Amino acid sequence: MTANGSPTVRRRRLGAELRSLRRAAGMTSVQVAKHLLVSQPKISLIETGRRPINPRDVRDLCRLYGVSEPGVVDSLMRMAKESARQGWWVACGDVPYGVYIGLETEAAAIHSYEPLVVPGLLQTRAYAAAIIAETIPCPPVEQAAVRLDVRLRRQHRAHHPARPLRLWTILDESVLHRIIGDREVMREQLEHLNALAAQPHITVQVLPHSAGAHPGVTGQFSTLTFPDADAGVVYLERFTGDLYVEKHADRRMYHIMYDHLQAQALNPCDSRHFIEDMIKTYTRPAPLARVRPSGERAAAAAGAGV
Repeated sequence: MTANGSPTVRRRRLGAELRSLRRAAGMTSVQVAKHLLVSQPKISLIETGRRPINPRDVRDLCRLYGVSEPGVVDSLMRMAKESARQGWWVACGDVPYGVYIGLETEAAAIHSYEPLVVPGLLQTRAYAAAIIAETIPCPPVEQAAVRLDVRLRRQHRAHHPARPLRLWTILDESVLHRIIGDREVMREQLEHLNALAAQPHITVQVLPHSAGAHPGVTGQFSTLTFPDADAGVVYLERFTGDLYVEKHADRRMYHIMYDHLQAQALNPCDSRHFIEDMIKTYTRPAPLARVRPSGERAAAAAGAGV
């Protein structure tokens, strides 16, 4: 990350500023595209921060929108120059979730709900390696190594000495039972989880199965907030394409959902004890599976309709 912040966040903030100026000028994106001799989708991509824009084009848009104050124009042009810089993860190669890393890099706080696995910022090396190896179909060795390296480098953000990331994670109880790698990997991961949760800027809660139905049954989500309170985003991780929710009303709904999850989950102290009990189960030898006599197996199979 550069001293000027994440280029991803800069680009999205610049896009939001340009969209606001366009609307204030009473123009549609189609009119702007026609005036600049570009496609309308290009204007939309710029305004949503998914496409960079050079300082000269920012200057031309300011003229079109009637923005003449030098301080405003210079600030927007400087933002365009800074947003063109590449984040550290770009040099790593093929990283499918680069947009999210850019947001995570600049976030002041992240609140996440995870129903299946420990979130990446809290994973041990062994757990992360097992996740990557077992969830990506036949990953090339180099690709797996790159993803592991990027995941571990991302964790530096959670422990930044000058501005540590405020991280609040709610884990479904299933996360603690699902054996990723093997029992030793799980024991190490849960010990690491409790050690991290002891830090003042990290909070971990467990949502037990006994909580029943809850707002998180629809799946994983994370809310990211930034020093600029109006620039929040909700992140929904998907296998082939991630989703980013930015409308204020939609983000508010996810914040309400998170409040309910926090209320239904065990408090941080009880969560730590719950995790300690799970660590003990992984410390003991794994129970041996009972082998039934062949006749008993045949009867069971017939009864199950096999």
